[in-house]
Amino acid sequence: MTVEERTSEFEQLCRLAALLGVRAPGTNAVHWSADSKGLQIRWERHGEFSSWQFQVPGESSAPFSDSPIARLPSAWLASLPGRTIVAAHALLLRAPAVIPDTAGMRPYFGNQPLVGGEVGGGAAWVFTDFKVHPDGFSRFLILDRSLTERQAGRTLQRLFEIETYRMLALLALPITRRLWPVVGDMEHTLAALTGEIAVQGASDERLLGKLTKLAAQLEHEFAQVQMRFAATRAYRDIVAARTGELRENRVPGIQTIGEFLTRRFGPAMATIASMERRLQTLSERVAQVSSLLSTRVDITREAQSQELLASLNRRAEVQLHLQQAVEGLSIAAIVYYAAGLVAYLAKSLKSISGMKIDVDATVGVAIPVIIVISVWAMRRAHQRVSHLARGPDGTTQG
Repeated sequence: MTVEERTSEFEQLCRLAALLGVRAPGTNAVHWSADSKGLQIRWERHGEFSSWQFQVPGESSAPFSDSPIARLPSAWLASLPGRTIVAAHALLLRAPAVIPDTAGMRPYFGNQPLVGGEVGGGAAWVFTDFKVHPDGFSRFLILDRSLTERQAGRTLQRLFEIETYRMLALLALPITRRLWPVVGDMEHTLAALTGEIAVQGASDERLLGKLTKLAAQLEHEFAQVQMRFAATRAYRDIVAARTGELRENRVPGIQTIGEFLTRRFGPAMATIASMERRLQTLSERVAQVSSLLSTRVDITREAQSQELLASLNRRAEVQLHLQQAVEGLSIAAIVYYAAGLVAYLAKSLKSISGMKIDVDATVGVAIPVIIVISVWAMRRAHQRVSHLARGPDGTTQG
């Protein structure tokens, strides 16, 4: 039930209490009971549903014909929100001296095959057909042999809970049937992608895109049904527990409730569990294949990165050779211009002071000195650049 439906239901519950003139439930109540002119009402809110029980004393000449809900206001009943998942009638009668045969059960169940047996260590007989009759209700017949009031109440509660949680557990069956072809297509798609991955030369980027899309589709489907499957497991366990609490003994010629659930309810639960396992297994397989393909893509990218680095290294070497050639030309240019400056200086001194200076000899002597100073200055500059590139910890900075 949605939050709006829960709110509306509680409002209708308070309205019913006002119509019957009984005590209304508290604001945060999760269960409520009342008695109005022999009609006993019990309401209880569960995790994802609410249960209503209506009980009247006395016997009816026509079994299961006098429904307790007929005593409720019809307009109020029609205004209840939500959907009806389970509706069941239970009839508690004093047991005859001997157990009725199949013909004696026809007034209660018609010609439907019976299910039931002796329960509570022989304290009662319980019968049902697990069918929805034309009035929209399933039926339970309890023949009381020696039940106490508490035992009778617990027996009725167990029977109602078996039917309720059985139907709630089966809500996952239509989902399973819908998913069957969808999951089958996903498995075929994964098998095809795995085959393509094994082929050399396939586009890993394209395959990884398809695999990612498949994983997203799978997780979308799994997220939608995961809560339903988890609830089904819980309801299945409750049904098994309540069936065991009945402590059934076989009545000759009639299938017990436990046997019926094993043969009819059990396969449905196995089908749902199988679908859940298929989804989990498929999810794990997709993750494994994705990891494998991602690893291969990473290896390919790493190889491409290595090739790129090698190419960059080759370019750096070429640039280094070019730089060394340029540096050689630069030194030659520096020597040329510096020698020219020395020649101008020598001529100026000769003219000003009248000294006998051999300009050519002076330039010739200065050239080796200029070359040595230029080479030393260039190496010094290289050392400073290398020191800055290595950084404070001695590692080369990128």
